[in-house]
Amino acid sequence: MVKSSVLGYPRIGADREWKKALEAFWSGRLEEQDFRSQLQNIRLGHLRKQQEKGIDLIPVNDFSYYDHILDTAAMFGIIPSRFSYTGGAVPLSVYYGVARGTEGAAASEMTKWFNTNYHYIVPELSGASPVLTENKPLEAYREAKEKLGIEGKPVIVGPLTFLKLSKGYAASETDAWLDKLLPLYVQLLQELAAEGVQWVQVDEPILVTKLSDEDVQRLKHIYETFAAAVPGLNLMLQTYFESVERYSDIVKLPVKGIGLDFVHGYDGNLNSIQTIGYPQDKVLGAGVIDGRGIWKASLTGKLELLKELAKAVPADRLIVQSSCSLLHVPVTVERETKLTSDLKGALAFADEKLNELVLLTKAFSSKEAVQGELEQYDRAIQTLQQSAERNRSEVQTAVAAFSSQDPVRSAPFAERYAAQQAKWQLPLFPTTTIGSFPQSAEVRKARQLWRKGEWNDKQYAEFIREQIDTWIKIQEEIGIDVLVHGEFERTDMVEFFGEKLAGFAFTQNGWVQSYGSRCVKPPVIYGDVAFIGEMTVEETKYAQSQTSHPVKGMLTGPITIMNWSFVREDIPREQIAYQLAYALRQEVEALEKAGIGMIQVDEPAVREGLPLKESEQADYLAWAVKAFRIATCTVQKTTQIHTHMCYCEFHDMIDSIEAMDADVISIETSRSHGELIHSFELNTYKLGIGLGVYDIHSPRIPSVEEMTGMIERALRVLDPKLFWINPDCGLKTRGLEETVASLRNMVEATKTARAKYEQSAAK
Repeated sequence: MVKSSVLGYPRIGADREWKKALEAFWSGRLEEQDFRSQLQNIRLGHLRKQQEKGIDLIPVNDFSYYDHILDTAAMFGIIPSRFSYTGGAVPLSVYYGVARGTEGAAASEMTKWFNTNYHYIVPELSGASPVLTENKPLEAYREAKEKLGIEGKPVIVGPLTFLKLSKGYAASETDAWLDKLLPLYVQLLQELAAEGVQWVQVDEPILVTKLSDEDVQRLKHIYETFAAAVPGLNLMLQTYFESVERYSDIVKLPVKGIGLDFVHGYDGNLNSIQTIGYPQDKVLGAGVIDGRGIWKASLTGKLELLKELAKAVPADRLIVQSSCSLLHVPVTVERETKLTSDLKGALAFADEKLNELVLLTKAFSSKEAVQGELEQYDRAIQTLQQSAERNRSEVQTAVAAFSSQDPVRSAPFAERYAAQQAKWQLPLFPTTTIGSFPQSAEVRKARQLWRKGEWNDKQYAEFIREQIDTWIKIQEEIGIDVLVHGEFERTDMVEFFGEKLAGFAFTQNGWVQSYGSRCVKPPVIYGDVAFIGEMTVEETKYAQSQTSHPVKGMLTGPITIMNWSFVREDIPREQIAYQLAYALRQEVEALEKAGIGMIQVDEPAVREGLPLKESEQADYLAWAVKAFRIATCTVQKTTQIHTHMCYCEFHDMIDSIEAMDADVISIETSRSHGELIHSFELNTYKLGIGLGVYDIHSPRIPSVEEMTGMIERALRVLDPKLFWINPDCGLKTRGLEETVASLRNMVEATKTARAKYEQSAAK
């Protein structure tokens, strides 16, 4: 009998109660005991929901107090020495210190979870002596069984993935570290087996990336060790986000089951099974329901896929499951009351995906019993496909034309640089910020009053102008060279633009976790994207009228809007990117016409859209670069185009970033500054660049000396004439006092660097 399963469920809750509890605890408004109690109630509610829906294998230990990779590091006592951890179960003060930083210790690096918009905390192995501090999967299993009678499926991060995602060790030390970790994993699994656990989900998403022969040998060593230590425990070796590499080697590993992604890894995984076959002694976890997308599945099509898989795997060894954890989608469509019926009818969030899994499991046994429900799914998808919103001929014609063009600026960078310097007369090491300033409770309240209709447009516009006035004066007083208007009228850097473009829809409660308690509500790109009217000109033009300093226009780039939205699946992502670029080009031209001579088109999400397969990366980067250039290529040579990128492993895409041909790029680097500087020691970058000199995700105020050190190190490998100084990212989530203090220190560090450089140059 085929069974259903899920790889993980969203943590945040339908009302973001998880986020609210975390922030109440951090602010001191919630005592630790009450905090733990609240999180337990949230966790049990999620398990109960899956139980009531009829999911057969329910994951436990997928819930987290912040991040599942940080959980794994804490479980093994892998805590950086700067946090003064002395052993035993990691206290919440230390746990959150690693994630967020403390007054005396910088937070650990945070980076993207594969090619998603979720961020994990990077474990630091250097100097660590790992030990199993507490068996969290066992605690989660016991809780589910005792409280709800659920025979849970503990979820753990596999050893190879954990090691590959960690830092602080040399490649030559990989096997030595594996030898340190394996006994701890064995202890953990033996305790689970002794408790009577039936299935353990061992997440190894690293297996969809390129694997060396040495990695394959490590996998063999890991899972042979597990098989010998816990021969009666059913291990599901779980992969996701793509098709597995080295399929022939992986299916030989001594595990009870292997989980494969048949959504994002459809072609590769299906081809492997059809051509190579599947072991007769293993269960197949068939990830056929998309754990990352929000659209209803064509269940008739999924049923056909399952039947194809059943040629290789009998029903009693087939588990129908999500392609990955549902962490990446909102909780439920039920509470979306403002979407059109056509759109809402085509959506499936986490709870609806649970329904899909159960329905698909039933259909596999008896399609006739659920035939009507299957047809209803197909009708909903077809209705949206035939809508006018997906058939805008003028947009489709324009994008078809772009596809055959090579968008280029009117002059090469050297000529543009000279013209821009003559126009702006900027000092050495110009200072600027990334765009947003603190959105206080007052700002949020004003927006709420306006959205509710209690304030009219004029009242709200006057309030926004007051905020702009305040922060223009603050920037001038601090001594920043290139100013921004502060983005007080914007909720989210993607949502704001989506609300002003055709082809977008917005949910009321479609929140997903990005990092920690930071939740985002991605727009839904469901139709052809089209420019409707000016989006940013009014506020930017006003800000420029209040100062003699240059003010940057601030836009979000086409690739970031696409990667941070839930996008339609009926056309290639490349076409969506070009539609967005065409719309943004019209806004860039409107800003330039209004007298704005510096325009920043942010692309922080280019990297996360990079395909996991090396064979597909060049094509993606080519059209991503093209989309950026479509949006920015028509401006005059004196108009300076800026862009911004986050957590970018620069070395392997420097050519593509340079090909974007932005006059200035700022990069979020402070948590991994050394690694990025090393990239520039290996590669030359010939355009303007600003490396973030302090981490805006931490509440601590960096010292002048700290930032001066970062600047000096960067200047060893970058052209001083092209170097800019800026914070890591936008300052929207920070407080006023810490923002002003940090920026003052940044300007002082800049003055120190200028003086040192001028003295050195004079010798």
